[in-house]
Amino acid sequence: MADSTDRKVPTVVADGVDIVYRVNGTGAGRGSATAALNRILRRKQTEKASGVRRVHAVRNVSFVAYRGEAIGLIGTNGSGKSTLLKAVAGLLPVENGRIYTDGQPSLLGVNAALMSDLTGERNVHLGGLAMGMSRDEIKARYQEIVDFSGINEKGDFITLPMRTYSSGMAARLRFSIAAAKDHDVLLVDEALATGDRSFQKRSEARIRELRKHAGTVFLVSHNNKSIRDTCDRVLWLERGELRMDGPTEEVLKEYEAFTGDKAAKPKPKPKPQAAAAPKPAPAPGGAGVPLPS
Repeated sequence: MADSTDRKVPTVVADGVDIVYRVNGTGAGRGSATAALNRILRRKQTEKASGVRRVHAVRNVSFVAYRGEAIGLIGTNGSGKSTLLKAVAGLLPVENGRIYTDGQPSLLGVNAALMSDLTGERNVHLGGLAMGMSRDEIKARYQEIVDFSGINEKGDFITLPMRTYSSGMAARLRFSIAAAKDHDVLLVDEALATGDRSFQKRSEARIRELRKHAGTVFLVSHNNKSIRDTCDRVLWLERGELRMDGPTEEVLKEYEAFTGDKAAKPKPKPKPQAAAAPKPAPAPGGAGVPLPS
């Protein structure tokens, strides 16, 4: 009889992935535009001489994600979480190694590009088309998307340009558009950290639905509670290296010990207070006590 792991369908395979950024040094921008263009054309030969610094954002990361999993990506600031997510989405090249995907990854982040001068209504249609939905599908799901986002709870904001939205409203609408479609691989970057607790609960429930429809979800978040509520597996990146990969509670326990997360530690029980000593009875003739006649 085949082992249960044989029935797992891999959706993302990262094999020894290195991602490197190149940052121009402060002294490399002097001179004419022609000289600058020549430096760009000769970049590979002159990186060191022109002051270009290599930043190794992700180092030799390998993992396999399977259909139906929700995987959290955690780590301190600058650990490479969002960079790895963009590489899985095909938006960043890898320096070494390979990333293989089964199906089309869809990246959803709080900075996902929508048209700020267009109304929320128009952005719902354009965002749906960009994800491959038909016009009929968008029309059928339009009201569901608007209701899910909560944009109109305090007014008819869906008919206003997105530049009039707060950052939280815009992020909620982006998530609602992306969540309206079932994805092969959905990559969520901090979207659940935006909005009130009611919206976060709706988002977490929707991610669980996406998993049931045979999708794979990656969630980057600094909110450990969102990771606990949503993910059954966690990848912990630190300084670009994969430090731990395993069940959510096991990895978060080690991560919280590493960061000294006070919120994750149980609060000490209050010490029992000593019983108050009974107050002595007022002496006869004391203030406010009449003497017997």
